[in-house]
Amino acid sequence: MPMELRRPERTFTIRQLCVEFACTARALRFYEDKGLLAPARQGLNRIYSYRDRARLKLILRGKRVGLALAEIREILELYDKHDGGATQNALALAKFRQRIVALERQREDVDHSIDELRDACARLEAQLAAVRPDLLTAAAPPAVEPAAAARERFRALAH
Repeated sequence: MPMELRRPERTFTIRQLCVEFACTARALRFYEDKGLLAPARQGLNRIYSYRDRARLKLILRGKRVGLALAEIREILELYDKHDGGATQNALALAKFRQRIVALERQREDVDHSIDELRDACARLEAQLAAVRPDLLTAAAPPAVEPAAAARERFRALAH
């Protein structure tokens, strides 16, 4: 006989969720205003359920990886589809893959900018060394590992 597993009817205050997820009450109220969270009310107090807590966790995770609130909403709205989460998971997978592509493109742009800045610094240092070497010593920051070398070192550690 299968036993139905249920979470206890535990509730959370806005303060408890703010402490647990290191966010502000203002952020929770904002997500509520945007329709992403729907806590119950006891007078003026917001009462959050396990479901609200899980939704907040997904909202914050989505924001952390750079998803827009509209994208997060699309994913959350599929929760009650009653298909075991398959539709929600498929949409999340597609959004996550799109985000990976965008982040990889940004990383390439950042790496390119860093390389250009390093080249410019080398040219400027050479010019200053020829005419005013005294200006180089005080303002030189510590050497930073080139981006390409850092990526290769990271890849080697990951495998």
